[in-house]
Amino acid sequence: MTVPGIISDMDCSSSNDGDSDVTSSGCRERKIIVANMLPLQAKRDTETSKWRFSLDEDSILLQLKDGFSPETEVLYVGSLKADIDASEQEEVAQKLLEEFNCVPTFLPHDLQKKFYLGFCKQQLWPLFHYMLPMCPDHGDRRMLGLDYESKRGHIGLDYFGRTVFIKILPVGVHMGRLESVLNLPSTATKIKEIQKQFEGKKLILGVDDMDIFKGISLKLLALEQLLQQHPALQGKIVLVQIVNPARGSGKDVQEAKKETYLTAKKINEVYGSPNYQPVILIDRHVPRYEKSAYYALAECCIVNAVRDGMNLVPYKYLVCRQGTACMDEALGVKSDTPRTSMLVVSEFIGCSPSLSGAIRVNPWDIDAVAEALNTAITMPESEKQLRHEKHYRYVSTHDVAYWAHSFAQDLDRACQDHYSKRCWGIGLGLGFRVVSLSPSFRRLCIDHIVSAYKRTNRRAIFLDYDGTVVPEASIIKKPSPEVISLLKTLCDDPKNTVFIVSGRGRASLSDWLAPCETLGIAAEHGYFIRWSKNSEWETSPVGADLEWKRIVEPVMSLYREATDGSSIETKESALVWHHQDADPDFGSCQAKELLDHLENVLANEPAVVKRGQHIVEVKPQGVSKGLVAEKVLSKLINGGKPPDFVMCVGDDKSDEDMFESILTSVSNPSLPVAPEVFACTVGRKPSKAKYYLDDAADVLKLLHGLATATSSKPRFVPDIQVSFESTA
Repeated sequence: MTVPGIISDMDCSSSNDGDSDVTSSGCRERKIIVANMLPLQAKRDTETSKWRFSLDEDSILLQLKDGFSPETEVLYVGSLKADIDASEQEEVAQKLLEEFNCVPTFLPHDLQKKFYLGFCKQQLWPLFHYMLPMCPDHGDRRMLGLDYESKRGHIGLDYFGRTVFIKILPVGVHMGRLESVLNLPSTATKIKEIQKQFEGKKLILGVDDMDIFKGISLKLLALEQLLQQHPALQGKIVLVQIVNPARGSGKDVQEAKKETYLTAKKINEVYGSPNYQPVILIDRHVPRYEKSAYYALAECCIVNAVRDGMNLVPYKYLVCRQGTACMDEALGVKSDTPRTSMLVVSEFIGCSPSLSGAIRVNPWDIDAVAEALNTAITMPESEKQLRHEKHYRYVSTHDVAYWAHSFAQDLDRACQDHYSKRCWGIGLGLGFRVVSLSPSFRRLCIDHIVSAYKRTNRRAIFLDYDGTVVPEASIIKKPSPEVISLLKTLCDDPKNTVFIVSGRGRASLSDWLAPCETLGIAAEHGYFIRWSKNSEWETSPVGADLEWKRIVEPVMSLYREATDGSSIETKESALVWHHQDADPDFGSCQAKELLDHLENVLANEPAVVKRGQHIVEVKPQGVSKGLVAEKVLSKLINGGKPPDFVMCVGDDKSDEDMFESILTSVSNPSLPVAPEVFACTVGRKPSKAKYYLDDAADVLKLLHGLATATSSKPRFVPDIQVSFESTA
């Protein structure tokens, strides 16, 4: 636990009483970094028995502050590597806060050990590295089942109506820290020792933790294959494998260590000699200066992990191969000497995408790794130099300070106006989510909208169908007699222009809504539209080419047959695959895969693939509900009947186009009076709408309130036809 009350002491140094002109804006900006371990070294003084602490300069947490402004206060929260007695915790906590800006969490040693060595390394680590997805890995967007678009180097995932930006930016290394180690006299001395030890041989370097995922044994097998296939290299190459102390424990780690030693022994027995060992294992603590010396001398560095996170070994290798002026002087190397390096990296490590000049390999393919090592060793010096320059330029400019600065900028952008928003809990169980919404987003008060309805004279009303006037979960999709009666009442008021805007086909909507003779209908997201029952259906000229349906239908049929409970809805302009009645998990997974499949086969077709609530739909490009709202409002405005009341209600993502289009249309400065706008989504979720109603039952109450306030005068049907031709 942490000691309570100590962070409050770090408030602004300037007291801000009632008579002071100092405001909260004068406080220093503060960044709080929370991590498993604090960037501290702890040691008990043998003479005083007091704890002595020092900063761990190698900790990346400490290096992050280089990316913040000098005025930024950085506070660290985490555990200590030492077990502090309960009687000393308060004193230690105060000392760490005052001297190092660190807030320790004093976890019992036994609990911390069980968490890290037990649960983390033996449960979570293997699970997260080997958990197989239910459907193929086609990227984050497809795995999460979310729509995305690329925005300025980010992946923008549409999640619950909000956009979540995922930025791929590997953390870098601290250039100054590495270069300071290279400048040490001990480093130059060690380099000379290694040069003498391996004189006439090419050095291949591996630096890995002893872990089941690091692929050390696979690396050794690849070296064995290399020596077998290329006998001329025997006696000329040496693999130095530095084994860092294992951060985990258990049977798996012990077996990996045993296998590593047996494989190395076998290779040395077969291909070695009294004066030559092709494999040298260094299984001990290696000081920074010694490790840097090996980095500086290695012709090639290989990182062969079968699964890994962000591995910084290649970055450190590149910096050390570049060297420093001080190191060159100590070794008698000319400053203009060409620098070279070669990297063989697993495609499964985090830094692989950032190293375009590296030779990428699948660590399980022993032959391919062996051939990659041969290519790296025998590559012309000019090519090695070009690759090194390219890599070093990237690593030196994308260091840890750059990463921290970039991350801080993204964090500030994500938290912009955060405190002015309200948080809502959405969903139940594993589907529960917390989302932040604008404070202006609120439940639609029926009395408020009825009041506005009564005092206006030209009203435009847009209603979605499924999930809005008809409950989403309802098996019977035909509107109830009550809905028909309410719609008919609204349509009979000559002040109203009412439209049902739906993704359903025109035949179904025309049949179900037949009693409402003056109701406008936009079917199939606006591909078909008519002003009233007596008007002709107009077809959108956009997307007249529907040849793509011949491609989509057999693909959807395959998924329908493979997914019990799914079905295909064939519309005149679109095809929809429904999985509402399928198993929730399997149906969702199949929808993700179908989405990816269709996007690939329709890449060059005039069609778009969209995922909605329990559906995957393919429809023509350029057709949307937003276009319907825009055209209807434009006709009313251009016909001299600009609306002074606009209401739009919908529950689906496709309805967001309507909300946006309406808000854009009514903001036209040419309008004599700005209309009262009520954009309302069904369900509490992030939306472009300003209001929400909980469900279709609330929508029914809303329509009932409007119908009650409606005049029942005979309706005059204006001679207005909606055209899809561009309006002036």
